[in-house]
Amino acid sequence: MFLGSADDPAIAYATAPLDNAVERLNRALQDGSATLTFEGRSGYLRSAIDALRLPVDSQLLVFSRASLQGRLVSPSSPRALFFDDRVVLAWVRDGELLEAAAHDPRHGVVFYSLEQRPAQRPSFKRELRCLGCHLTGDTFGVPGLLMFSTTPESADRATTIMTTDQRSPLAERWGGWFVTGNSGAARHRGNQVPALERHPGGGVESVAGLFEPDGYQGTSSDIAALLTFSHQTQMINLLTRAAWEARAADPALHPGRVAAPGQMQAVEALMSGVAEEVVDYMLFVGEAPLPNPVAGRSGFAERMSARGPRDRQGRSLYELDLKRRLMAYPCSYLIYSPAFDALPALAKEPIYRRMWQVLSGEAGDPRYRSLSLADRRAVVEILRDTKPDLPAYFAAVAR
Repeated sequence: MFLGSADDPAIAYATAPLDNAVERLNRALQDGSATLTFEGRSGYLRSAIDALRLPVDSQLLVFSRASLQGRLVSPSSPRALFFDDRVVLAWVRDGELLEAAAHDPRHGVVFYSLEQRPAQRPSFKRELRCLGCHLTGDTFGVPGLLMFSTTPESADRATTIMTTDQRSPLAERWGGWFVTGNSGAARHRGNQVPALERHPGGGVESVAGLFEPDGYQGTSSDIAALLTFSHQTQMINLLTRAAWEARAADPALHPGRVAAPGQMQAVEALMSGVAEEVVDYMLFVGEAPLPNPVAGRSGFAERMSARGPRDRQGRSLYELDLKRRLMAYPCSYLIYSPAFDALPALAKEPIYRRMWQVLSGEAGDPRYRSLSLADRRAVVEILRDTKPDLPAYFAAVAR
């Protein structure tokens, strides 16, 4: 994890200028080019979804109380999340706040709230109190996103909370979440509510009828969206950690700091290790396989798979597989994110170098055997056609 300070002058998390989806919306709200409308029990939710261009089919429903407004969350009134690769929006029915977490290209995840009451000119306010939970070892020591799985309290066992991501077995995921769609025979911890006690775990089509729907925007908590969010949370955190490590270590960003003998070699060794962690996760090394094909029902999978950019063969890193694994081609679509593009050279160069070592077959580590030659070749070909800043050595032929 990052062991430096968020107040390092090369980072200045709390004070430096920001540029992310929520900041751009705030500017539009202030100059009048955008408006938010307050509607019933959902408040500003519908217009915030539209203003941030978030897909409703991304809705995730969580009834675990591990959140800022958890006192209002329950199986009969779950918290709703909407997300894409830029921002997450959270709504709690009858809550005081809309919550948002935006992926800022320079600073990582930045947290905001919007008061849920009618106002002439509403705007999102930055929230630093969220760092109490969202800047920990589970986020690699940087402000980040978390996806918890909880086990319910019983007479002989207290509630447990664990952080999950793409490496977690399906059987450990989504405790405290509703899961809709078809997971086949595969078991997970979702849907553990009294209303579904006798329901087969693999096939909850929708949450219709499980709770009073007033204010909610849909009836899905789609398994494909949950799998995607499981990947995205820690990928974002790893990119932030890489950027912060590079900025904190760069002497050029710290005027007056005298580099000790051998310091740059130590920095290069540190960034090489960080790059290996980033690349392993980005290429889905160690991803928990799907025990059987799964299928969503909200349209999330179809919309996600239709996104580009595409290579000359029409392939995209956004395409989902959902038969054996999450993605059709094992490389994260967040390689196209502004945060990846904004990585300092001290981080981006070793990441690209490590990617090539793995994809070309040079790495030779047994843990990369899960990446078939066909997978590695497809990823290289897609990146060559769609990633303009790809280093020239990616033009070589993979072994």
